[in-house]
Amino acid sequence: MQQIGSGSHLAVQIASRQMPLSGGRTALSIDIQTVEDGVSVQVSKQEWMGVAASLGFTAIAALANPLNLLSRLDDIAQDIESIQLTDEVWKVIESSAHAQGAGFELSERLRRIVCDYCGSANPGGQSNCVACGAPLGGKQPRVCKHCGFVVTTNEITCPNCKQLI
Repeated sequence: MQQIGSGSHLAVQIASRQMPLSGGRTALSIDIQTVEDGVSVQVSKQEWMGVAASLGFTAIAALANPLNLLSRLDDIAQDIESIQLTDEVWKVIESSAHAQGAGFELSERLRRIVCDYCGSANPGGQSNCVACGAPLGGKQPRVCKHCGFVVTTNEITCPNCKQLI
């Protein structure tokens, strides 16, 4: 693990050992920074090449002789654990935020949509600017109507509160 920065902006890099005893290498980065109305956390995409190479080696060894799987069980277990690294990091972030009383709701600042034509702030959910009537269209984030969690367009249930969107 390596930490870069301090204060209001911090990057943490997490990687497996240089020469792991089992499984392939993997890594990811976490960017944490203070923003106007809270904290922003971004987790990078996980590096998979080491894990993929290890699983590929296991597959080739099994094709050559199925009994080779017995000698690769530790590697397979380590690779499966490595694949779940991003999920485990988010679990720690969510439990830490929850313990501090923080939530995943959009801040009031992010709920406002600024009109491209007149610059007026508009509440989220408005289809037209309240000041000039111009369309606000595709600029608005989609949020859960129950808890305010930002959701993607293809989600049917909220990943935060598990209710139908």
